[in-house]
Amino acid sequence: MVATAPITLSSVDGSLLPRTITAPIFEKSVEQSAVMALARPAPLAIDATTSIPIPMDVPTADWVGQAAKKPLSTSSVGIKQMTAKKLAVLIPVAEEVAMTNTGGLFEQLQRDLPTAFARAFDHAAIHGKTMKGAAGPFSDYLAMTTHSVALGTASQATGGIWADLVTGMSEVINEEWDYTGTVADYRLKPALLLATDTTGRPILVDAQTPGTDMASAGSLIGQPLAYSRSVSGKQRRQSGSSDTGLRAIGGDWSQAAYGVGMDITVRISKEATYVDEDGGVHSAFQENLVLILAEAYYGYVQGDADAFVKFTGTPSGS
Repeated sequence: MVATAPITLSSVDGSLLPRTITAPIFEKSVEQSAVMALARPAPLAIDATTSIPIPMDVPTADWVGQAAKKPLSTSSVGIKQMTAKKLAVLIPVAEEVAMTNTGGLFEQLQRDLPTAFARAFDHAAIHGKTMKGAAGPFSDYLAMTTHSVALGTASQATGGIWADLVTGMSEVINEEWDYTGTVADYRLKPALLLATDTTGRPILVDAQTPGTDMASAGSLIGQPLAYSRSVSGKQRRQSGSSDTGLRAIGGDWSQAAYGVGMDITVRISKEATYVDEDGGVHSAFQENLVLILAEAYYGYVQGDADAFVKFTGTPSGS
């Protein structure tokens, strides 16, 4: 779990939001991110001009004789440079709501910001795109892998979806990587629960803990499983998002690393203007709005893309 210091809101009217936010917004974004649930954390410099080298492989140790030359391992350890990328969201709120329900507004921020950050991070790390479909902030992303398995390929008699998932696992393992977990779209969950053997017995059991909203959701083919709508790209209640047909990505998560900036900036204005998705210009002063701008920093790197495998489509009969 990433530890954070209290988040100070400078130049913020105390009647709108408390000056210090102690709620673990970043920790919640990590919990709600499927990619962060399986990838390994790494240090991230807030300065966008600073890159931190991240080793993507385990160094090789070897036996050495007394006073003999020590074995050099750098040739076997891939290094990636992690750079902080800014993530931002602008939230317009009616001034009457902000002034009469400050506690509710604060709680809404605590609830919505981690979700917004986690969605955007997963979408970029998986598809290499922004939420609006432009090129994403990270040069590497999971869908770059050349390994792909179409769900529904194996018949029920030959193992069904279970066989498809194991086939994908074997593609990773045959490349001499480990298969350590899967991130899946929620649309895959009903197909997993409906899958049965030839006698009608369920193949997979839902292991998610009831009442939790964390991405982590038990296990699949013996390895950790995490869910995210960013896997398919079709986000709930978000216009313009579309289903890519991707249903899961699994592989060796030691080849994926993320960083979280230890600072978050929240600015509030009652005078600024903003442009909506349709190009309309709005004046906060004229329309009695409070504009809340939140900015955070994240980083992501990965080693060999073929340490992962994509699962596409939907199994027949689901």
